[in-house]
Amino acid sequence: MGSHMKTTVEISDALLSEARKVARREGTTVKILIEQGLRHAVSQRKLRRPFRLRKATFKGKGLSAEARSAGWARLRELGYEGRGG
Repeated sequence: MGSHMKTTVEISDALLSEARKVARREGTTVKILIEQGLRHAVSQRKLRRPFRLRKATFKGKGLSAEARSAGWARLRELGYEGRGG
């Protein structure tokens, strides 16, 4: 199986109590339940594909002449132009 390492983890009292009940009912140990849970969590994360931002471009000719030379305040005004008072 490989080498083993002792470690300490903090588990809430309620969760540990439930884990003990499950272990008793299934004739196993809390240690085995923890190992199974960790194996499951690790395997699920291996299956996830890394996040990829979709390409969200649009056709156009870039900024207008006015926007090209404008500062941030003017660009903000242009962005909200015609959208309420």
